[in-house]
Amino acid sequence: MRLSEDFSLSALIAGFVAVLVGFTSSAVIVFQAAQTLQATAGETASWMFALGLGMGLTSIALSFRFRAPVLTAWSTPGAAMLITSAAGISLSEATGAFLVSAALITLCGFTGWFERVIGRIPISIASGMLAGVLLRFGLDAFSAMQSQFVLVFPMFCAYLLCRRLLPRYAIVFTLLLGTGIAGGHGSLRIDGLQLALATPVFTAPQFSWQTVIGVALPLFIVTMASQNVPGVAVIRASGYQLPISPLIGWTGAANLLLAPFGGFALNLAAITAAICMGREAHENPERRYVAAIAAGGFYVLIGLFGATVGALFLAFPKELVLAIAGFALLGTIGSGLASALHDEAEREPALLTFLVTASGLSLAGIGSAFWGLLAGLAALLVLRAGTATSFRSRTLTGPTTGITDHPPTDRQH
Repeated sequence: MRLSEDFSLSALIAGFVAVLVGFTSSAVIVFQAAQTLQATAGETASWMFALGLGMGLTSIALSFRFRAPVLTAWSTPGAAMLITSAAGISLSEATGAFLVSAALITLCGFTGWFERVIGRIPISIASGMLAGVLLRFGLDAFSAMQSQFVLVFPMFCAYLLCRRLLPRYAIVFTLLLGTGIAGGHGSLRIDGLQLALATPVFTAPQFSWQTVIGVALPLFIVTMASQNVPGVAVIRASGYQLPISPLIGWTGAANLLLAPFGGFALNLAAITAAICMGREAHENPERRYVAAIAAGGFYVLIGLFGATVGALFLAFPKELVLAIAGFALLGTIGSGLASALHDEAEREPALLTFLVTASGLSLAGIGSAFWGLLAGLAALLVLRAGTATSFRSRTLTGPTTGITDHPPTDRQH
């Protein structure tokens, strides 16, 4: 079917919510990373131009090519790492490190190295990691009720009512209601917004062994372990069987082109991708790719208008963003838990994966999703030691086509 035939308002809103959540939750970290490298206001705007354009175009192209919701993002752990590890180096040296990291990501993608490793992860472990990554958003939706009860509680009631009467548009009406309440209370910060196109600023790269070892390699490892691994898990746990190598390879290639303009690291999205892959985007999984394309369009706008559009997204109250993200991810969290705990033989390792991931544990600059994955695989190895059961009976490896809206654990690969 053509894109126009697959279009739906629910997918458009899901794409908007994904960008809203992604931008408001981590944009400040990117700005801080640019400031650490002593970037000027123009160079910082160029960062937003490069990142927005990179995320937008790769999301649109890959989603359209595979007819599945493929959403990319900047590396938030990578930006956080730059704040602590890149102090004292010049922007030119950092740009050289961005290029080296992007080249490594491209190599791991197109050679198939990453996919061969990720393909051995059992689906129960991947689903446990997915549920653990998203749990905080579900909890934050109700924590926000404590500080903004008048805003969040009506949104919750509207969500439940719409799930009963108009399930496809539950998030649409919930977002509209929340925006209306926030506007009525004067908590939408839209004063002084002015539209202005961003201008890309080229930074000539400089290379040194110090920045390669101290910045490029950590940025590569953090991006692959903390971002691309959960990103693949979200894709597989949502029932989409896609060839992972070209996805990783093309995000790396886009990163290579945009690094001199401030695109420090691009990768597969996890949390925001889950919004586009959930039932709120569309009841039919084969039409949810429109949500990722819509999100890509919004990211392109962010890139073209730089900090101006960023300020517009940041105008929403924090509690509204937390609530709408949590409600949008409820179905995905539930599906992840169901898939993780479906197989009794793998239930305890999957539960350990979920708990470690949800704990927020961070070691050596690598986030909890990676350590949750290691904990679950280690538990599976110990519990299955000496048995003939193969890891590959129900792993992330599978055919490159076919989409299901049922828990992936119901399928044999």
